[in-house]
Amino acid sequence: MSSHHIVREKQEPALLVLGLANFTDELLGQLLEWSPTVMVTADTAEQLNAMGIKVDVVIEGDNAELQSDIKTIPAKGDSLAVAALQYLIGNKYPAVNIITDEFAVGDYLPYISNINIVIYHKGQKIYPVHNGFSKWKPAGETINVLNNTGRLNVTGLDPINESEYTTTHDGFFTLQFDAPFLLISESIL
Repeated sequence: MSSHHIVREKQEPALLVLGLANFTDELLGQLLEWSPTVMVTADTAEQLNAMGIKVDVVIEGDNAELQSDIKTIPAKGDSLAVAALQYLIGNKYPAVNIITDEFAVGDYLPYISNINIVIYHKGQKIYPVHNGFSKWKPAGETINVLNNTGRLNVTGLDPINESEYTTTHDGFFTLQFDAPFLLISESIL
């Protein structure tokens, strides 16, 4: 007996590839598993094409000769990340996974309320969480808070410095805060 899955357009998070330095093929394969819309820069378009990965949208570049049916969008003076997020939100994508070599928190904060964002950067998984967020982690794991929150109460975490914490034991940690969201990162290596 076989199982058939129908994946509707925009059901899975889009994949935005801004840079692939130090990103594993295994994790890339997991993010591509359900055939997301793949957005790239001109540089990453060539890398993905060499890997045999179909590209759907190129930001600021003409890579029509690489593959057929590639849409090109201009950055219009914005960063490539901002141009991509504006395109995805304008086209009603509910979520995006972003792989990047360079991370500027200010590029993402204005868009978090409009699209679910998960960023992969230098062995870190970065994502927004809401008040009362709780997650199970083994002891000794590091959690970083990337945006200023004002009041922050933590359980199951010991502070290392103002923005970095370590889990105290195997089990759940919890974040309580006043801001609309926190952007946190955790190691994926």
